[in-house]
Amino acid sequence: MTTNHTAPVARPTRATASVAAILAESAARYPDDVAVIVGDRRTTYAELWSQTLAYAGALRDRGVGEGSRVAMLVPNVEDFPRVYYATLALGAVAVPVHALLKRHEIEYILRDSGATLLVCAAPLLGEGAPGAELAGVDVLTVLAPPASDDGAPVHDRLEGLASSSEPLSTYTPRDPFDTATILYTSGTTGKPKGAEGSHFSLLEQANTNLMTTFDMHRGDVLLGALPLFHTFGQTCTMNTGFRVGATIVMLPKFDGDSALAAMVEYGCEVFMGVPTMYIALLDAATRSEARPHLRYAISGGASLPLAVLERFEKVYDAPIHEGYGLTETSPVATFNHVGVPPRPGTIGTPVWGVDVEIADPEVHDAIVLLPHGSIGELVIRGHNLMNGYLDRPEDTAAAIVDGWFRTGDLGTKDDDGYLTIVDRTKDMIIRNGYNVYPRQVEEVLATHPDVTMAAVFGVPHELHGQEIEAAVVLRSGATATPEELIDFVAGEIAAYKYPRAVHVLDALPLGPSGKVLKRELVDRFGSSTEQTSTVGPAGIEPTTSTV
Repeated sequence: MTTNHTAPVARPTRATASVAAILAESAARYPDDVAVIVGDRRTTYAELWSQTLAYAGALRDRGVGEGSRVAMLVPNVEDFPRVYYATLALGAVAVPVHALLKRHEIEYILRDSGATLLVCAAPLLGEGAPGAELAGVDVLTVLAPPASDDGAPVHDRLEGLASSSEPLSTYTPRDPFDTATILYTSGTTGKPKGAEGSHFSLLEQANTNLMTTFDMHRGDVLLGALPLFHTFGQTCTMNTGFRVGATIVMLPKFDGDSALAAMVEYGCEVFMGVPTMYIALLDAATRSEARPHLRYAISGGASLPLAVLERFEKVYDAPIHEGYGLTETSPVATFNHVGVPPRPGTIGTPVWGVDVEIADPEVHDAIVLLPHGSIGELVIRGHNLMNGYLDRPEDTAAAIVDGWFRTGDLGTKDDDGYLTIVDRTKDMIIRNGYNVYPRQVEEVLATHPDVTMAAVFGVPHELHGQEIEAAVVLRSGATATPEELIDFVAGEIAAYKYPRAVHVLDALPLGPSGKVLKRELVDRFGSSTEQTSTVGPAGIEPTTSTV
């Protein structure tokens, strides 16, 4: 008897994916549904996708193609999704830039990412254009008038180029694990690192959010107050919202009164925010009796104080579901899932297809899982992990061990699978939901001629979650005041990063190895005013509009 062995069939094609399909598919399925509201402007899904394809055509004419990196410095307006999905439709990589960064910080991101172009909103050109010039990167603008008031040349306008370019016909398919976005994050040491998000991880995140995690449906009206350059707003609000066919009410700048008014005016049913946004909305509620008919609220970015959660649910009559994640995990890793009463004080259970466990934080070259109830480091594996840190193989290898991402956060897991954050193994400060990395601030302080040593740390704060403070040692005979040092740092870095209090000391507390003992500084200066200034530049403290 002859046995026929069938040889493997060579497959001439392979799976493809694109985050741009999120907008393309919804435009095809729900063309007349409103995708975005900004003020009195309403843009349907069909209109937004058509505009996106026109932007893509203009970017293509400027040399953007598969694998190109396009940086974008754009606030929460229609141009953010237009530029974002246009870039992805070309098979290029979107590099969103934090809107509060200063020129040297922007220069670093442009250089490190290898961006060949910066699309910058006209109101942000003051720092964006000099940053691009320092990096040798071309600039296209959005939201700019056709010419400046004095008739001087301006940067090329993407809107104008799009009107005269041949639009793209559809999006370019990519390998599912090609990089779609580079979002910059950092630890307590070194410069910011670019976390590479794949098309697969970002698409699967949106699908998982909708299938089993969030309570979100076609036609829901979401408040888009979270900044879209940040992973929380970009993935959970924009990508997930567009994937399901929701309407996103975008706020270019957040404050509690404006957010409350917008939610009432447009009938918002879903709100997503960081703790300071919830606090601001509670404050706004003391000045207005108007209330939106919220069905659902999501909190992330930092732990929401239980008292705030309870008060918000009473005032706004909507349950808050908390979750946890990081830029490196696309971001959602755990959540208090839809259909299950939330457990306040926890970050919920792992999302579908993702494992989150507790590991021994003292073992660095392997993952040693600990039993339930133990305190240890949260580690994550699943479809949501980043490809790695751009051009940083050693950092990637240190962060992803045995297939698990090491978060650097300490927590516990109970027998029901619910996780609770206990503390952080890193010195990172979370102010208004944004990560602040002490070493970056310390390096700026160190450039001041009167400073010989500096340590930056976070202290608990009712409004901001944590507040940034610094302790410095001055050179002999120096005359710099705390106020002068605050102004100095504020002039060099983004407004959410500079210290609000500076303490002048004779010496910093040091451990046996010479490391600064920041916990001692936190304990000492939680309520101290010794040799301290707590004002911002020109005596003005930024409000929650910096969120």
